[in-house]
Amino acid sequence: MVEKIIHQEKTEVVQITDTQIDVEAGTEEFTHPDFTHPEFLPQTVDYLDMDRQYRQLMYIHEAAIQQITAKLNILKGEFQFSNDRNPISSICSRIKSKESIVYKMQKKGLPFTVSALLANIHDIAGVRVICPFIQDVYYVAQMLARQPDIEIMEVKDYIREPKENGYRSLHLIATVRVSFSNTVEDVPVEIQIRTIAMDFWASTEHQLRYKKDREFSEKDQKKLRHCAELMAKADKEIQSLAGDFNLEQW
Repeated sequence: MVEKIIHQEKTEVVQITDTQIDVEAGTEEFTHPDFTHPEFLPQTVDYLDMDRQYRQLMYIHEAAIQQITAKLNILKGEFQFSNDRNPISSICSRIKSKESIVYKMQKKGLPFTVSALLANIHDIAGVRVICPFIQDVYYVAQMLARQPDIEIMEVKDYIREPKENGYRSLHLIATVRVSFSNTVEDVPVEIQIRTIAMDFWASTEHQLRYKKDREFSEKDQKKLRHCAELMAKADKEIQSLAGDFNLEQW
């Protein structure tokens, strides 16, 4: 039932350590569920009937979120009972809204088709992991990369190379194997891993930037960038303290 409908360049993670993420470009068939199959979609046309097909697409991606969060909760529980501290503070997830998907496809100039959606939008399913220390971010990424049914397709390290606005986080695009009644599919999930300080800045920045009754100015942006630098400095200081208390070893 599986049809290989996407052929694209990918970024394959060769090694993830707490000090380095090495990537190597390659080309590989990227297999997705055949959402045009009658079992998934009663329609034979490729163009999206967003109301009907969105729900079915979201179910597949929700299943992938459940797989990822289950693995993370197992790891979190393991550290809770067998270690002095836990590299995972909290886990949350989201499914991209229909409006966000439509906006992103319009912004990219994509046709509203299933194949275009799957070939270009890989963050429909999203999981966020919050960690105490910077080192924990890379350690959690390393643990996920070792999972036999997870493949890391792309790494964007906004901690080492922050966005222009000051945003910091480690972003992974990963596929996770999901078993359905009569098929097994590899479904993409965006995994964001960041520290508590990074998450605080990102959450407050979002609330300020998208406040409807006030225009976001360049002066506001400069203030936020300054706050981001302060948060980054605090993260480094806290990481140094973790070393002093021998909290860096697992």
